[in-house]
Amino acid sequence: WYMGETVIVGIGQGYTLVTPMQLAHATATLANHGNAMKPHIVNAIVDTKSNATTFIQNTLADKIQLNNDNLDIVKAGMIDVTLPGGTAASVGANAGYSIAAKTGTAQVVGIKQNEKYNEKNIDERHRDHALFIAYAPAEDPKIALAVIVENGGHGGSAAGPIARKVMDYFLLGKEPSEENIKPAVEVAPINADNTSAESPAEAPLYD
Repeated sequence: WYMGETVIVGIGQGYTLVTPMQLAHATATLANHGNAMKPHIVNAIVDTKSNATTFIQNTLADKIQLNNDNLDIVKAGMIDVTLPGGTAASVGANAGYSIAAKTGTAQVVGIKQNEKYNEKNIDERHRDHALFIAYAPAEDPKIALAVIVENGGHGGSAAGPIARKVMDYFLLGKEPSEENIKPAVEVAPINADNTSAESPAEAPLYD
């Protein structure tokens, strides 16, 4: 372990590993002023014999003490991300509600020192993953989410538009039009004869 690794871990690089659920949970906790709710993926459980329905209740799992001044700075920065000049300005454009977000890129393969990364010169399966986290409305959050597009490259252009469609549906009841259902990035067709462990077929992962 080198001193420099401590620095890059602090910004989510190096040995940092997270799942989409963890990203979404962290985003929700941030939006909720440090109140960490217990995640669940089931809304209700129905007994097929009695037809009794048990709804899963929201449960406070932890209260994380956060410095309010620092929290305000982070939230303001996340709002700026979706405003003109931000890395996801197009995601926030004409939304009708405020969005706090962060774009991200997860490196898939390492590059040599002094070597420049050019996604056009490497296999698609080795290209960076596109990440996007957000909560909205920024001043009174109702939804928090995380989106990952495998090998999508850029969070603002690949993952962000997907998040926008989800938020539009959740907050406004707006369903995506047929032309907007298409992925934000080109998807390589799956070749049934070329799906070995050495050459896996890649497809976007939407969460």
